[in-house]
Amino acid sequence: MQLLIRYVLAPLVRMLWRPRVHGADRIPLDGPVILAANHRAAIDTAFIPLVAPRRVAFLGKAEYFVGRGVRGRLTAAFLRALGYVPVDRGNARAGLAALAAGREVLEAGGAFGIYPEGTRSLDGRLYRGHTGVASLALSTGAVVVPVGLRGTERVQPVGRLLPRLARVEIRFGTPLEFSRYEGLDGAPAIRRAVTDEIMDAIAELSGQTYVDSYHRRPDELRDAA
Repeated sequence: MQLLIRYVLAPLVRMLWRPRVHGADRIPLDGPVILAANHRAAIDTAFIPLVAPRRVAFLGKAEYFVGRGVRGRLTAAFLRALGYVPVDRGNARAGLAALAAGREVLEAGGAFGIYPEGTRSLDGRLYRGHTGVASLALSTGAVVVPVGLRGTERVQPVGRLLPRLARVEIRFGTPLEFSRYEGLDGAPAIRRAVTDEIMDAIAELSGQTYVDSYHRRPDELRDAA
């Protein structure tokens, strides 16, 4: 399945969408690395691994991996080949489970993709990052490569299942390392400072307007009303 993705799917994506990719050579080819990106569309999680020079793990809903029959097994195999890591997001400990899954990938020397905003931006702006990305970087010693995605919201607008053809740009920034904070991953102020530095780099790459507040989905706003 991995060979199918590498030699068939990836070239097909490049041929159809012709993504403009900048700075992919900045991604370290070995050792733990976090790819921290803005999030505009569900298809973001497919584009990044298909243009990166190494396998990138993203979190995937656990139910996607337990489907029955041939279709269910093929779906699970495809997601695993893309690098998805199953995690149960349907309980109160989902955030801790996500961090544990990311830490496992990084401690094994892998590349882990994360969206610090926590969810897709529905208005095109870049929102304040959650500090999980900093916690992972500080506790594992992983470098962070900021990623700016442009145009993926046109490929798969909210509510659209099948992608449409539209030009996409993916910008990988200069790796950020935070060894100067070694041993301080338990300090909230340090995690906040590291996260803000990462978000500043993402904003520069994506060209989005930055909003210094957490993104809230429409259902969360209704629940709070």
